Amino acid sequence: MPSGYGGPTHQHDDQELRTLNPNTQGVLCLIGALACLTISDSIIKWLSPELPLHEITLFRSCFALVIVLIIVQLEGGLVTLKTRRPILHFVRGSMLVLANMFFFTALAVMPLAETVVLFYTAPLFICIMSQPVLGEKVSLLRWLVIALGMIGAIIMLRPGSDLFQVISLLPVLAALSYAAMTMMTRKLGLQEKAGALTFYIQLAFIVISSIVGLAIGDGSFDVYDSQPLHFLLRAWVWPNPAQFQLLIVCGVIVSIGGYLISQAYRIGEASAVAPFEYASLPFALVVGFYLWGDWPDWRAFIGTGLIISSGLLVVYLENRARKKSWQHAQIDY
Repeated sequence: MPSGYGGPTHQHDDQELRTLNPNTQGVLCLIGALACLTISDSIIKWLSPELPLHEITLFRSCFALVIVLIIVQLEGGLVTLKTRRPILHFVRGSMLVLANMFFFTALAVMPLAETVVLFYTAPLFICIMSQPVLGEKVSLLRWLVIALGMIGAIIMLRPGSDLFQVISLLPVLAALSYAAMTMMTRKLGLQEKAGALTFYIQLAFIVISSIVGLAIGDGSFDVYDSQPLHFLLRAWVWPNPAQFQLLIVCGVIVSIGGYLISQAYRIGEASAVAPFEYASLPFALVVGFYLWGDWPDWRAFIGTGLIISSGLLVVYLENRARKKSWQHAQIDY
């Protein structure tokens, strides 16, 4: 962003930012979150041949929790962590832990961009769930658009072909778990601060990763000739200085991204914010090609096009419905 603006202009811009409607604020928070999380994903993929997933998750969440506590202090202090729904917080955190396990297990062996694109079915699942769970209206045309996105996912999965791999289903399962977590975020977000939402997420990661580490951290279950299972069941090893620095960066970045994504779905409608989850694809393509030389084939590009087109159409339909609603309100007035 260009610099050099004077004080009054900066103040005016701040006023404009504060007066943006909640859905626009939610979208901006989501885009910032996705940039952070793409970097975090790349770090985890980089470390996956050397460290087990439960160890990476534990270190990342411990470092992230420090940043989250600073955010909590800025939002009003530890008193904001009080909640009347601790069980819902725990279930929400568990859903995200499950989504991470599915996603990163796939990421260890799949190209970054393809893993991210298959995870892009999450906004479609979010739109599917938004009507029965949140009571947000989903039109027939939007259902057809969601079906278009699912067709794109099927093309990428290549069921029935020699190229189909069961591992490629894991990002879709991650998307489904993530969508369930998002529904809980929306429910909690009406009464909870974004810092509190992020705090309980990181706490769930720490608790579950510690339990998993104590149960399988000796590597006694790592007896399978499978890279994904090796990533899950590998014995705990103390990270070297370079790995430790990457884990710190990963923790700081994921805490900021987690806060922004909680804020996005706390203040914006799920069906309006979710389609912008696709904004991380350019980052994933560039990073994946630069670090690992990965580039999607033509089937992946077709599937990607259908998935992203469906998301953009959902945005268009959402804006059109909102405009019609506003016009009817003006006429009634």
